[in-house]
Amino acid sequence: MNRPKFSIVVYIIIGLALVGLFSQLFTNTLNFIQGILMMLGVVAIIYLLFYHFFIKKRMNRGQMNKYQKAVKQSKQKYQQTKNNQSYKQAKSSQKKATKKKRKRSRRASHLRVIKGSKSNKNDRAN
Repeated sequence: MNRPKFSIVVYIIIGLALVGLFSQLFTNTLNFIQGILMMLGVVAIIYLLFYHFFIKKRMNRGQMNKYQKAVKQSKQKYQQTKNNQSYKQAKSSQKKATKKKRKRSRRASHLRVIKGSKSNKNDRAN
């Protein structure tokens, strides 16, 4: 088995880091906890800045509106019946929702049928 030679060095460095971590924890506990909290705070601030300036700007307003509309539809579809409503009341609310959908007029399709000459069949066997 060929083990890489640098893996021993990595194990030594990790071991020394653990020794330093535990010695700092037991000898200077207050500064250790303060340092950990400072690191977590800095990481949180960097993450929030990164999210605000890069990730949030990528999602344009149109995509966000579509996403919010889809979430609203999903909530309406899978909403649990509240206050122990009976099955009939839940069914009637679903029927009302389907009636609203049926009232909408559909847009004309962008596809159309192209009629060909179907009476003129070519017989390949002849």
